[in-house]
Amino acid sequence: MRAWAVHLAVLAALLAAGLLLPGYHTTNLARILVLATFAAGYNLAFGYTGLLSLGHAMFFAAGMYAAALPAWHWGWPAAPALLAGTAGGALMALATGALALRTAGVSFMIVTLMFAQAFALAILYFNGWTGGDEGFVIPSASRHLFGTSLAADTPRFLAAWSLFALGLLLSLALVRSRFGRVMVALRENEERARMLGINPFAAKLKVLVISGAWSGAAGAAYALLFGYAGGSFAGIQYSILPMLYVLLGGAGTTLGAVLGAGLMFYLTEFASSVTSAWLFLVGLVLVVLVLFAPKGILGWVRARLWRELP
Repeated sequence: MRAWAVHLAVLAALLAAGLLLPGYHTTNLARILVLATFAAGYNLAFGYTGLLSLGHAMFFAAGMYAAALPAWHWGWPAAPALLAGTAGGALMALATGALALRTAGVSFMIVTLMFAQAFALAILYFNGWTGGDEGFVIPSASRHLFGTSLAADTPRFLAAWSLFALGLLLSLALVRSRFGRVMVALRENEERARMLGINPFAAKLKVLVISGAWSGAAGAAYALLFGYAGGSFAGIQYSILPMLYVLLGGAGTTLGAVLGAGLMFYLTEFASSVTSAWLFLVGLVLVVLVLFAPKGILGWVRARLWRELP
């Protein structure tokens, strides 16, 4: 109950912040929560199961285009578009995971990167249909959820908060379940888990599909909430970002994704406001963190203060 209480308190604090802060910060917080949902999906694969992937931008972009293309071409409203995006991310993870999971370790990382790059090139190749690198704007009529426009600051934040809250609570329930223990067992010692009767391929594929669904939902939400879809979201940058968020906040912790996404967002904003070499400053902070807290901020908290932190 202590873990549930902490997570509900975090959600309440985020909700209060989004409703009380000015519109600029409310929009930023909505963007952070969507990216934190994406990072939470990545964390299930990497942080809890040990699947180091460089292809999650593919799942994010698959969800984005599965939601945005029907909205752009056929005028789908937000609710079915969001469901289509979630399914798009999950199906992409199922198709690619069934092949990529025949490898392991560095080979798995390289294979997922190759799949992601192929998907990004496909988006550029079919630019007449996808908008290519320039992308396209989502019609305003498709950015309505239950009669409310998602273009306004407060409804956009509430939609992002609801998506993140659902993802966070489901993640907490999942990692504390019996299957969550299977995920950790595969991360710690796959051969010993196999000896206990666990099928590593089936379990990892299930985790990857769940992770893809999370990522696809985040991609769909990003397109619908901010009104744009483009090929740049399928690039390698959007495979590295969730990894950085998770490493910064704490891999294998349910709250690490949102902490890492928030810190990285505002660190980048602060650094870019004081120097043109902002990437150097961001990189310096990350190096210091890796040296002194290699398991991330919440990983340090788990090791020193609260060993039961999920």
